[in-house]
Amino acid sequence: MRAITIAKPHQLEQIDIEHPGSPAPGQVLVRTHCMGICGTDVSSYLGKFPFFDYPRIPGHELGVEVVAVGDGVDRVKPSDRCSVEPYLNCGECYPCRRGLSNCCEKLQVIGVMCDGGLCEEFLIPAEKLHPSASLSYEQLALVETLAIGCHGTARVAPQAGDHVLIIGAGPIGMAMLEFTRLAGAEITVMDRVESRLEFCRETYGIDHTILSVDPESDLQRVHQITGGDRYAIVADATGNQHSMSGALSYVAHSGQLLYLGVTTETIAYPHPQMHRPEMTIKGSRNALPADFTRIIGLIEDGQIDTNPWITHRTSFDQVVEEFETFTRPETGVIKAVIDVGG
Repeated sequence: MRAITIAKPHQLEQIDIEHPGSPAPGQVLVRTHCMGICGTDVSSYLGKFPFFDYPRIPGHELGVEVVAVGDGVDRVKPSDRCSVEPYLNCGECYPCRRGLSNCCEKLQVIGVMCDGGLCEEFLIPAEKLHPSASLSYEQLALVETLAIGCHGTARVAPQAGDHVLIIGAGPIGMAMLEFTRLAGAEITVMDRVESRLEFCRETYGIDHTILSVDPESDLQRVHQITGGDRYAIVADATGNQHSMSGALSYVAHSGQLLYLGVTTETIAYPHPQMHRPEMTIKGSRNALPADFTRIIGLIEDGQIDTNPWITHRTSFDQVVEEFETFTRPETGVIKAVIDVGG
């Protein structure tokens, strides 16, 4: 069976692996049709993601077809189209007992800590599948990215009229934008790539964008936009330690800073910068099952339009050659999707 692995940083290889076999009780055998390329996949390819071991078959943003179900499975049936919730949790640790499966102490994310869906078929627990009778495989592959933004937005709970700054206009930042927009907040997007800011203005009607140049001029624009108040919520989706360290400068007194991105580097700031405004700093990791259900419903109802998201497409046979181009923002990539076939 064909699969693609990240053998080591900057090296993808097409390989042959054994077929996973028939599903055990509670399991489902699925066929991968589409895989979205995530910032995690890019960081892993570049050797920058902290939870990734090599070699690894990537793929956690997936649109799949049910091939066979194990005993006791009634959640899905063969031929169902599904999105995959790729977070394999233990169900027993402290966060799992509290219903917070997204940050399980023994969490295994498929395609990151264990092999993922960039292959023809694989096994998955039935409870991790979210079916839809109407969404395409491409749309289903986008659900996990959107779920990251859905969960992150819930962590800071923006209110109508709040000034919210999203730093980093890649897929995760755009996912945060979707749900912040639904909350009725006033959104500013900051990025170093003008084409991404143009995408936000043209696609989402975002009035306020900041092309990041240097901290001093960026802060001047922040004061202009907010009337000197700065932002009730700042969400940093860059995964860049310099941006994440500097993001505190844009948070209003009593405001919140949310880290959506991940870095292996140290984040540093003077303690008074956080303490004086009584700032709340939060992390956001993965998503919850209810996020997947909500997102599928929002796409089905037309409240989220996935059409602008996919800017690049490639096939299973071309991805080894083309993947490197998806790591470069100057190519205009927002979301690339692999047609795995099957």
